[in-house]
Amino acid sequence: MRTRRRRSLLTGLGIALAAAMLVAALVVSDSLGFGFDRAARASDLPDIIVRFNPQNAGRVAQRIAALPDVAAYTVRSEVTGVGLETGAEFADNGAVEVVGAGRRGYAIVAGRDVTGPGQVVVEKGLADAWHLDLGGTLDIDGLGTERIIGLSESPDNVSYPLASPRVYVSERGVGPLAANFAEIWLRDSRNLNEVLVQARAISYGLRDLGFVTRSGVHVLLDQAAGIVIDLLVALSLIALATASVMLAASARAEVQRRLAAIGVKRAVGASRAHLAATQGFEALFVAAPAATIGAVGGALATYGPTSRLLVLLNEPAPGTALLPALAAAWLASIAIPVLAASWPAWRAAGRPPVALLRGAELTHGARRLPTPGAGLTALGARLVAARRTRLVATVAALGFSTAFVLLLLALASALSSLETDPQALGKRYQLTADLPTSAVAHVRSIPGVQAVAPRYEEEAVDSYSLGETIDVIAYSGDHTVFEAPPLVSGKRLRGRGQAEVGLGLAQALGLAPGSTLAIQLASGNELRLRVAGVVSSLERDGRVAYVPAAALLAADPSAASDEQLAVVLRPGANAAAVSAALGSTATAATGAVGRGVPLVAVLRSILRAIAIVDGLVCLYALIQACALT
Repeated sequence: MRTRRRRSLLTGLGIALAAAMLVAALVVSDSLGFGFDRAARASDLPDIIVRFNPQNAGRVAQRIAALPDVAAYTVRSEVTGVGLETGAEFADNGAVEVVGAGRRGYAIVAGRDVTGPGQVVVEKGLADAWHLDLGGTLDIDGLGTERIIGLSESPDNVSYPLASPRVYVSERGVGPLAANFAEIWLRDSRNLNEVLVQARAISYGLRDLGFVTRSGVHVLLDQAAGIVIDLLVALSLIALATASVMLAASARAEVQRRLAAIGVKRAVGASRAHLAATQGFEALFVAAPAATIGAVGGALATYGPTSRLLVLLNEPAPGTALLPALAAAWLASIAIPVLAASWPAWRAAGRPPVALLRGAELTHGARRLPTPGAGLTALGARLVAARRTRLVATVAALGFSTAFVLLLLALASALSSLETDPQALGKRYQLTADLPTSAVAHVRSIPGVQAVAPRYEEEAVDSYSLGETIDVIAYSGDHTVFEAPPLVSGKRLRGRGQAEVGLGLAQALGLAPGSTLAIQLASGNELRLRVAGVVSSLERDGRVAYVPAAALLAADPSAASDEQLAVVLRPGANAAAVSAALGSTATAATGAVGRGVPLVAVLRSILRAIAIVDGLVCLYALIQACALT
């Protein structure tokens, strides 16, 4: 190794990069893939979360107690639209949950839970965003200044700033309030659909009823995280394969250089196992420290950004649970180069010593050398083509490396588009306003407005699988003027009895053009429509359904209370002037992330770390290819 320092250094660099790539993928995949399960266990997440209009707590408790298979439940109050303030931060859309006795449904990750007046527990995401510490204070409208005694996490929803800030206070400091929130734990979660059917049957008299199931939350988060996991695993496997191919080619070339020495050792009685082990131990001495450096670097590069992403998802960091996976990745990073060095030595040592002394593996027949006048180009081409297998491996490795760069550039472009351009989701309207349908004519007359129509949005569930949530979007007239996600199959909806569904919803429910979409609305009524087409939508992970407004309002007249006016501007129109003419309720349409700019920032950090390692793998592949030639 001392006599071949540059070669050993180059080999060690490849091993370190392969280890870093593999460990980086494991950190992200394990953190996101198992984060929800860890959070659900830690927080004792309920199987069903129910929200409804304010009711007497005892009356609601009696109805829940009558449900089958209920192991436990809690009934409490949730007050939304509350002002929260610190010295430097303020939010007017806070959610305050008033907790009493019984199971909580959230985990305390620092400090302790509320036990009396003057105390508050805040979500960890809110604490990180506002730089709140234990022992500090938070001003809550209606309650005054409360002392922060704990930080919480609950995976039933993402954290601030992706969602409204959420805090918990004790009912001892608030007094009796009407209940509008319940959590239910089942003895056997396999009975979820049957319990939901019974719950809807006994929910007469309750308005604004909405169910959120543990399985439904898990599906949405799991599929969203799955996109990131699949991407990083694919990148890591390709990077690992690229580095492995170049390491194997380098090890084979090293054995070819030593054929004469191997022949001498075989002639004096050295066994094949001894020669293979010698080559393997030499590789081990290079691989062990290099893999350690690479594994530590990959973990450090991705653990921080991944932990910040988990905070936004209200999930805990994996901590020591990562150690077995990291140890396995470290061993794999060592085993690959050791085997890559031992196997060529084992094969070569199986030849007769005389053939090895002649360099038999290097002489497959005479090759005509280029004439002096042919130039360096012809000489280089013959040198490269002399080893066809190595040439194929080199071309494949460099091709993969090029694909890395192009893919990462495409991802960066896609993230920027999702953050800033609403049309990335198929949205064509630039503004919305909380105005009634009667204001359509007035809005259409505003200079710069091209089109305007009422927009309705409501959360519903599948009639056959009540745990599957659906975001129902409805327009009066042609919705493609305002939202036109790309059509995957079928055609656009026409008529009152048709719908377009997102690809995520179609895959979850097995829908296709011509199928029947049956959904349970918040009113309790069922809406059945024929699927006209399947669209590619990123909204709600593709679990959306575009339906005619007339059909939605006929099944649920209360949907009219949440209507907005969607406004499409003329090219070159002044959005600020139109927004001012619409009034204080006008809001600019956002990209896919809306308030989730921190989410995109964290994803960029993760992709940046992966891109740096990938770029170094590409550079290593090029250097190794040149060195081998």
